[in-house]
Amino acid sequence: MRTYSRCLAVLPLLAALLTSCGSERTGPTVLNWYNFPDDSGALASAASSCTRASGGRYRIVYNKLPRTADGQRQQLVRRLAAGDDAIDIMGLDVTWVPEFAEAGWVLPWTGASRAGASVGTLEVPLRSATWRGTLYAVPYNTNVQLLWYRADLVPEPPRTWERMLAMARELAERGKPHHVEIQGAQYEGLTVWFNTLVASAGGSVLNATATAPALGPPAVEAAAVMRELAVSPAADPSLPNQMEDQNRLAMESGTAAFELNYPFVYPSMRSNNPELFRHFRWAPYPRVDARRAAKPTIGGINLAIGAHSRRPEQAFEAALCLRNRKNQITAAVDGGLPPTLRALYSEPEFKKSYPFADTVLAALENASVRPQTPAYQNVSIVISHTLSPPAAIEPRRSVATIGRQTEDALRSKGLIP
Repeated sequence: MRTYSRCLAVLPLLAALLTSCGSERTGPTVLNWYNFPDDSGALASAASSCTRASGGRYRIVYNKLPRTADGQRQQLVRRLAAGDDAIDIMGLDVTWVPEFAEAGWVLPWTGASRAGASVGTLEVPLRSATWRGTLYAVPYNTNVQLLWYRADLVPEPPRTWERMLAMARELAERGKPHHVEIQGAQYEGLTVWFNTLVASAGGSVLNATATAPALGPPAVEAAAVMRELAVSPAADPSLPNQMEDQNRLAMESGTAAFELNYPFVYPSMRSNNPELFRHFRWAPYPRVDARRAAKPTIGGINLAIGAHSRRPEQAFEAALCLRNRKNQITAAVDGGLPPTLRALYSEPEFKKSYPFADTVLAALENASVRPQTPAYQNVSIVISHTLSPPAAIEPRRSVATIGRQTEDALRSKGLIP
């Protein structure tokens, strides 16, 4: 009887399991979306709203990748190289598109999908999603650095690096906070700093076909600016170890007068130092040459479709939904991620949270992209290794080293530092 009773107790569980399996087979298609971990809830909200918008045809599951960009890339590369068909939509760092496209890991956007991804999208973010004339992703969000400064110390923001460093020296002589906070550690942020200065000086790291280094006088001028900051009173003593968050904390502590950083610093200052926030202002990124506008390097995430996905048509449709007007506004207001749709910069809801929206838009419309090449990871390592620490830069010699080692990196030759 005890055995019989146990069997009767198990039967309802088996029935429930069978019912569950049956409903899964007849339920909506599951689309797996892999993206960076988002604590704001904006990405989860987008997945839910687009699932509802599909009318039951598919369900988007938001899967969180590791927190670091290197960890995210490593996980995606391993799975895609193994032909994983469970990756339908993925968030790619703006530097990964050429590599993933060349490897055949992502599908091109064509026809109506390409038109939907392009209409109303800012040109520079769209360029970051394109490789050799083919669109391989849709820009989901973007990012760009501004100059942040203290209005109680600096009545008018500097327009050039030369003027900013002069103002920092004057503040130091008066015993006032005077540091210029920027990313000087040996990592991607140092490459971004160099790329921004090279582009602002009228040059580029690679030639137009991404087959050889370009560099030249603009790169030497950029390296000279970096060294000048590093050996001046404007340099934070921790410059060789500083990343974006250390810059933010230094500015909030009251030891700095200037900061080159992304818009996330604005709500952070408002929360962490309300007194100093009263004097916290923003301005365009400083120019290398007074005759040319600065060209800050964009960041951001592009949504691509996995080449092995079993449901690519639905994945393309879902990706367009994930980056639509409503979801981009949510990502901007809740997650602090600047939109890639130009019209949103006029939206009152966005401008309320981003009072610097006009400055961000102006920067994005004249921005630069990082060197577009499948070998980008190696090129970036070459640059950050050669220019670290910034105080040890020898402009002509350092740029010559970058040129030689970049040539090797593009040819898959030699060892990366």
